[in-house]
Amino acid sequence: MDTLHSLQSRLDSLSALFNPRAIAVVGASANPQKIGGIPVDYLRRFGYEGRLYAVNPTTDQVQGLHAHASLQSIGAPVDLAILSVPAARVEAAVEDAIAAGVRGLVLFSSGYAEIGGDGVAAQARLGRRVREAGIRLVGPNCLGFINLRNQVYATFSPAPGVGRVAPGRIGLVSQSGAFGAYAYAMARERGVGLSLWATTGNEADVQFADCLAWLARDPGTDVIMGYMEGCRDGERLREALALAQAAGKPVVMVKVGQTALGAEAAASHTAALAGDDAVYEAVMRRHGVMRAHTLTEFFDLAHSAAVAGRPRDRSLGLFTLSGGVGALMADAAHAQGLDVRPLSPQAQATLREWVPFAAPRNPVDITGQVTNDFTLMERSARLMLEDQGFASWMGFLAAAGASEAFWPVLRSLVASLREAFPDTLLAISTLMPAARRAELEAMRCLVFADPSDGIRTIARLAGQAPRVVTEPASRGAPIRLAPGALSEPAALGLLAECGVPVVAHRWVHGAAEAADAAQSVGGTVALKVVSADLPHKTEAGGVMLGLDGAAAVQAAYRELQARVAQRRPDATRDGALVARMVQGGTECIAGVRQDPVFGPVLLVGLGGIHAELLRDVAVRVLPVDREEALAMVRELRAFAVLDGARGRPPADLDGLADTLCALADLARRAGDTLESAEINPLIVRPRSEGGCVAVDALVVGRSPSPPAAGAAHAIGTKGQA
Repeated sequence: MDTLHSLQSRLDSLSALFNPRAIAVVGASANPQKIGGIPVDYLRRFGYEGRLYAVNPTTDQVQGLHAHASLQSIGAPVDLAILSVPAARVEAAVEDAIAAGVRGLVLFSSGYAEIGGDGVAAQARLGRRVREAGIRLVGPNCLGFINLRNQVYATFSPAPGVGRVAPGRIGLVSQSGAFGAYAYAMARERGVGLSLWATTGNEADVQFADCLAWLARDPGTDVIMGYMEGCRDGERLREALALAQAAGKPVVMVKVGQTALGAEAAASHTAALAGDDAVYEAVMRRHGVMRAHTLTEFFDLAHSAAVAGRPRDRSLGLFTLSGGVGALMADAAHAQGLDVRPLSPQAQATLREWVPFAAPRNPVDITGQVTNDFTLMERSARLMLEDQGFASWMGFLAAAGASEAFWPVLRSLVASLREAFPDTLLAISTLMPAARRAELEAMRCLVFADPSDGIRTIARLAGQAPRVVTEPASRGAPIRLAPGALSEPAALGLLAECGVPVVAHRWVHGAAEAADAAQSVGGTVALKVVSADLPHKTEAGGVMLGLDGAAAVQAAYRELQARVAQRRPDATRDGALVARMVQGGTECIAGVRQDPVFGPVLLVGLGGIHAELLRDVAVRVLPVDREEALAMVRELRAFAVLDGARGRPPADLDGLADTLCALADLARRAGDTLESAEINPLIVRPRSEGGCVAVDALVVGRSPSPPAAGAAHAIGTKGQA
C-alpha cells in the first residue's frame, strides 16, 4: 500500500509539473535568442494559455512582460518555475521557489554531477532540498520539457524555433538533451505527433522512469519512446515499464552503453557474461519493450505502434497478387518466427472455386485475376480472417496504390476490414502518394513500400507473448554469507543444501587422506587445490584430472601442493578437493549474481566456446519460476545440442530447469549478502540418466556497500544543445 501511495504521489506531482496553469521564468532575458529568453519567447509565441511571469531583478520588462524581482514578489500561485540562472545562484533561486510555494522546477544550469567532485556534492544537496520541500525538479543540466497539448515550452532547445512538432499521442523521454533535441527534429520531419517531450539531464530528482510511469497513466499518450543511458533505481524503472505493459502502451527504447565490469568480471564468468547490457535487455524483454538500435528503427517502430497498436499474438495471414513476392514474404515471416499457418481445407476449396489457379494456403495468391473482379480482394481477405482469426493480415498489392482506378477499391478494402475486424493489425505493401498513405494510416492500417520491411515490423510489434512470473515460495531459511569467496567445498555444500546436485567429493588435508578419499568417492577422480585466493585454480596449476588408484592420488596431491606453492606463493592453501570425474553429458554454465541496479540476475548457457566466445547465454532478472527457467534454456542458440542434435541423447531439461530454480532460491535466501554464485561446469546428463551435476562452484559473499553517492550521479550529460 505504501508503495502504491508513493507511486500515486509521484505521478500526481508530475501532473502539476507537466500541466502548469502558471509559469515563471527565473533569469528571464529580453533577448529571445538567449537561454533565459527562449522559453519566454516560445511560451508567448506558441500560444501558452496559462499565466506567464518573468523574474529578473535587473529590469522592469522582459519581452513585453512585467519583470518581477523574485518569485515571492509575484504574489500569485506558480505551478512551474523555469530556472535559467548560473549554478552560483541556483540555491537562492530554489529557496525563493520554496518560499513562494512553487510546485515544480526545471533547471537548465550545468556545473553539477557531470563535472564530478564538488558538483556531485552540490547536486546531492539540491536533490535532498527539493525532496524535503515536496517540489519536483527536472534537471539540472537538461533541456527541459514540452507539453505539446498545452503549448508548455519549458525548454531552451532551438529545435522548436526551426519548426514545431504537431501534438500527437506519442510521448518521448530522453536522458540526453542532445539526443532529445535531434529526436524532436526527426519527429517534426517525419510528421510524428508528440504528447510530451522531456529530457531529464542529471536526474537530481525526476528520473527517466518517473516520466515513463507518468506517460503510462497519461490518457493522451498511446505509445512511449525512450532514450536511456543508465539507471540507478532498477525497481522504479521496472515499475514504470510494468505500468505501461498493464496499460497496453507499447514502449520503444534506445539503450546505449555497455559497461565493462572490470575486476568483478575477472573473478566471475557469470558477471562478465551477464553484463550490464544483457541485464537491461532481460528487463526490457520481461516487460515487452521493443528495443531499437538505430534512429530509423526508433521512429519506425513508434510510428507503426501508434498507427496499428500491437497484435495479440504472432499469427499472420499473407495475401498477394504475385506468387514470387508471396514466397518472399513467407520466407521473411519464417525467419522472424511468425505463425503463418495454412487455411483450412474448406477455405482453400472456396478460394479455388473463385479462382481455380489461385494458391490458397498462406500466403494466398489470388493472382492478377483481381483486375477482372475487384471484389476478389476483399472476399479473400475476409475469408482468411474468418477462417483462421489471424492477429495480423498483410496484403501485397504491387503498384495498385498509385492507380486512380484501383484506389477506391483499396480504400474500401481497408475500411471494410477495419470495421469487420477491429482488433486485427492490418498492413498493405504497395506504392502510393503520401496523402493516400496518411488516409489509410488514419484507418489504423500500416503501409510499406517493401513487404519485407512490413514483415519485420509486424514481428517486432508482435514481440513475445508476455508471461506473469510469480515469486516461487522459498525452500528454506534465510542465508547470510560473509564477504569474500567461499572455499570450493563450502560452495558445493551450500549449493547442495539449496537443492543443486553436486559431484561426489571429499575435502582432504594430506596425501594419505586423499588416497582414502579417492577410494570412497570411487572411479576416476580429479584433485583440486582448496584456496580462497584462487577462484580460477587452473591458472595456478591447481587442478589435476584423470587420476586412478591410491598411489597416483598420493603422488598427485604432493605435486599439486608444490606446484601451486611455486606459482602462487602468496595464495593460502587449505588442502585439496577429491572429486569423482563425471563422464558424458553436456557442459553448461549457470550462475546468479547481484546486479547493482536490478538486483539478482540468473544466467545459463552452454559451456566452453558457446559461452566464452559466442556469448550464447540467456539472462533473466529475478523472480524466475520453473516455466521461465525452461524458456531460458530453449532460447539458447545452441539449444539443439541439448535437444538431441545429430543423434546425441536429449539432455534432461527438467533437471537443468530445477537447478536454475535452486540457484534463484539461493539468491532469494541470501539476499544482499550474495555477490555471485557460479557453477562452471554444470554437467547436464542425458534424459535417460537424469539430472545435472555441479562439478565446480564459486560462491562470493558481498562486501557491505559504502554510502551511496548515486543520487547525485550524472546521466545524459552529453552536449545539451
